[in-house]
Amino acid sequence: MSNHFSAANLRFPGDDARLDLTDLFVFPAPGDHDKTVFIIDVNPFMTGSEFYPGALYRINVDNNGDAEADSTFTFLFSEPEDGTQTGTAYYATGSQARRPDPGGEVLIESTPVGFDATAEPVHAGPCRLFIGVRSDPFFADAEGALHGFQWTGQDTFAGKNILSIALEVPNDMVLGAGPAIGVWATVSVVRDGTLVQMDRGGNPNFNPILNADDAKNEFNARNPVDDVKNYLKPLSELLEGHGYSPEEATAAVLTVLPDILKYDTTRPASYPNGRSLTDDVFSARMAFLTHGEVTSDGLKPHDDLLALFPFLGLPNQP
Repeated sequence: MSNHFSAANLRFPGDDARLDLTDLFVFPAPGDHDKTVFIIDVNPFMTGSEFYPGALYRINVDNNGDAEADSTFTFLFSEPEDGTQTGTAYYATGSQARRPDPGGEVLIESTPVGFDATAEPVHAGPCRLFIGVRSDPFFADAEGALHGFQWTGQDTFAGKNILSIALEVPNDMVLGAGPAIGVWATVSVVRDGTLVQMDRGGNPNFNPILNADDAKNEFNARNPVDDVKNYLKPLSELLEGHGYSPEEATAAVLTVLPDILKYDTTRPASYPNGRSLTDDVFSARMAFLTHGEVTSDGLKPHDDLLALFPFLGLPNQP
């Protein structure tokens, strides 16, 4: 699973699917490499019908390599009413981007969430934005992975829906002095008067597959800046148990720690340089975990992807 079921015991963070990040994608806007597309998906299998009201869904961008956010795009959603819901998008930079609350500039206020196939993108300041239900683009044989890599040939996520936030951004809103950025997504919610980070994800299939079960919830609440200190040793030991030498294990783990999706805008976007919608990241993670012994589950990208923004397929019918 890319980031589906990212809490302990294959559960949703806070036992609420609306707080569960499933995927993060980063790639250039087709036909305009001066813009970058960010997509975050939540709510696997559409277990809930809307975004969690009052939760902060955030895209974090580091443009100087210090594993701290230099710009953020934050999305805050209203209480649903009569089958409708609205979202407000914020853009913050510098110190404001590192504050937990939604600060900075309001890109668009109270834009409707699209709950059917008629939903269209909107302009949010200099950006394009889509918020609504789409077909889940992730493809993987989850049953085979859970049963010793005995592949079933069945795509667990085919025909399923998620809630998606797709954002097309001018590069000057996220780039620093160079062409490279690092990206991760977070979801936070207020609990007992305190904003609590419930989920996060950068590299695909990281927390659900690589972290031990008793580390998953703590990982979700932490920030990438401390990942090397907290996870280099246990993840290296995990890989050593799958055929890596100690030196190989350390080197391999440092390619995914901190858990930030790296993207150089001057190079083609294909994981691990960003992530496109057709990248077979599940097979890549299986190969990573098993020292190349398991290389593919044999599945292909979904055939309902669109050529135009927001790129994810129309919602599947129940």
